[in-house]
Amino acid sequence: MLRRYREAAGVSQEALAARAELHRNYVGLLERGKQVPTLLVVEKLAGALGMTMSSIIRDVEKEDGKTK
Repeated sequence: MLRRYREAAGVSQEALAARAELHRNYVGLLERGKQVPTLLVVEKLAGALGMTMSSIIRDVEKEDGKTK
């Protein structure tokens, strides 16, 4: 899901990492599902993508089939 958001925003992993003040490799791990982000990281990524944390969480819940 993070990759879709990033690509929709038209930014590279490196640019997203810089905007979110995260390491580029960590962003790659998140995109591949190899790491689970903390709420602080979700907040940083949301800000870097011009989104809200709640919109990201809502999308994750929809994808997991947890919301109606």
